[in-house]
Amino acid sequence: MSLTNQENRHQAAGGVSKRGVTIPRTAQWDMVSQEEKREYRIFVSVPASPPPEGGYPVLYTLDPNSVFGTLTEAVRVQGNRPEKSGVIPMLIVGIGYNAEVPFAPGRYYDYTLPADVSELPARPDGSPWPKHGGADAFLRFIEQELKPVIEREYPVDRSKTALFGHSLGGLFVLHTLFTKPSAFRTYIAGSPSIHWSRRLFDEEERDFVRRCNAQGVEASLFIGVGGLEGSHKSRMVDNARELAERLAPLEGKGLKLRFHEFPDEGHVSVLPPLVSRAVRFASNGEIR
Repeated sequence: MSLTNQENRHQAAGGVSKRGVTIPRTAQWDMVSQEEKREYRIFVSVPASPPPEGGYPVLYTLDPNSVFGTLTEAVRVQGNRPEKSGVIPMLIVGIGYNAEVPFAPGRYYDYTLPADVSELPARPDGSPWPKHGGADAFLRFIEQELKPVIEREYPVDRSKTALFGHSLGGLFVLHTLFTKPSAFRTYIAGSPSIHWSRRLFDEEERDFVRRCNAQGVEASLFIGVGGLEGSHKSRMVDNARELAERLAPLEGKGLKLRFHEFPDEGHVSVLPPLVSRAVRFASNGEIR
């Protein structure tokens, strides 16, 4: 494991020595999945406070290349006064890529189902979609390879785990809830791309509802979306709200559900307020 405080010093004009800004108590390392030999960059942030008796709660996040710093600072600042903020100190684990861009192309494969290209929406620029359809393999990597490493390296509470994702990441969060609800205790889906492959999504949702009605479920789900996303042709806001309405009856079967629309926020600008609500929901199941 290599700490993120890299020694990137260089001499600026006037002889001032500079080095990279770092986030305290963080680490990163690379892992290659055994099944598909895909490389991931793992980001971890550890609370400054000692772990509780049962270990730290864990928030696993997708797209950490875009939100790891925001999540880490939100927990560090708000977790300092949990009685006021509702946020408890927790371990943040990001599953990302060796890339400088906030949203690496590899996410298209890892977060999506293997739909035929004829079922996919047109890409805004008209170009073909990148390789897609690896969501199940990605989930197996998280469950069978990454989680054991995290649980070996850090004191964590396996009963208090959350999964956070936005856009295609939000779609993957819902896929995980629908197909393996016991994988995490809390699910946070921001602006989920339900329109990506609607037929497959609807099939998974129906199967999930049937199983919940028959067997019940023990999970919490927060769906958040930006109000300005309502104008997008994908029906991002309507899809998210309608999903929450369809799943609402499952609250009687053990699903704790919250939905929130963030006014005046778009698909990307929604991330900071979404993160703030997400860490509260992961802490206590409320968003305030």
